[in-house]
Parts: sequence; C-alpha cells; structure tokens
Amino acid sequence: MDSLKNAATQFILTPEYHDLLSIVKGFRNGLVYGAKIRFPHALVMTLLFRRSNFKDMARFVLKATKQHARNLAFFATIYKTLLIVQRRMHGKERPMDSFLAGLVGGYMVFGENNNVNQQIVLYLFSRIMMGLAKLPVKKNVITEPTQTFPIFASLVWATVMFLFQNERDVLQPSLQASMQYIYIDSNRWNTLKNFLWHNK
Repeated sequence: MDSLKNAATQFILTPEYHDLLSIVKGFRNGLVYGAKIRFPHALVMTLLFRRSNFKDMARFVLKATKQHARNLAFFATIYKTLLIVQRRMHGKERPMDSFLAGLVGGYMVFGENNNVNQQIVLYLFSRIMMGLAKLPVKKNVITEPTQTFPIFASLVWATVMFLFQNERDVLQPSLQASMQYIYIDSNRWNTLKNFLWHNK
C-alpha cells in the first residue's frame, strides 16, 4: 500500500504533468466549492419558500446543488485548459488570456438562462461593479478612496429607480414586487389600520 501511495505522490509531483493535473484539481475544486455553497443556500430557500412534500423539496435542493457544482467544475476545466493552450501558443501568459478564457467558459457553461446561472452571474456582476468602483482609486484617477463608494451607490440607486419608474418590466419580478411594496403601495391608505399595520 505504501508503494502505491509513493508512486501516486511521485506522479502528482512530476513537473510535466502539472498543467494537466491543475485542470483536474480545478474541476475537483469547482465541484466541491459549488456543492458547499449551493446546498445550504438551496436548503434554506426551499424550507422558507417552497410548500411541497419532503421528496420534492429534497429533489429541488439536490438538483440545484448538482447544477451549481457541475457548472463551476466545468467552467474551471474550460478556463484552465484555455489558459494553458494560450500560454503554450504564445510562450507566456498575457493579460488578455484570462479574459478570453473567461469569455469562452462563461458562454459555454453559464450561457443558459436558468435560476442557478442567473444567481451566479448576478453575484459576479455585483462584485465586478464594486471592483470597478475601486479601480479609479488604484489607478490614481481619484485620490480619495472615500469618494468612490458614494458615487457608485448613487449611480446604482439612480439607475434602478429610473428603470423602476420608466421600464419596470426589465427588472426581475422579485425586485419589482419589493419596490412596488416600498415606493408605490406606500402612497395609498384609507384607514388608520392600513396606514400602520396592513398595507392594503
């Protein structure tokens, strides 16, 4: 048994196999991370918002977990493979290589419009926007770091309120409903009861 373990260790430490094994490990890490993130989220959301039998609820949780884990695993595989291919083609890794690999992987894996992909893409989009808000400070376009977040926050709220008032149907239904409740339903009441305790 020790000789088998030693041979396996020797294999994974052999430099010429590093690129291939990094793809395998990327697949593994995407699978594990996706399952660790999605399972508790899907479980809580199912328990809070789904009304069905236990079997259907369990099936929904497992399906969402499988899809999230599989998508991250396949994206990692495509992304890492394309990085290696480009590095070998050009002799070095270039700054745009990650963009191109992400572009192809994102289209192939996350291009299908479904709930899990939407949540992942929206999560990434919000983090990208935060990163872009910090970029002017890093590049010394804005010298005071505290200036960027207020500008970012005001632009986000200005945009969402404009869309809600003028192009509401392009917003997600859950966002439309929450904004309807806060900003429109608060304009109507005819008794003390539906002013203070009940919305309608």
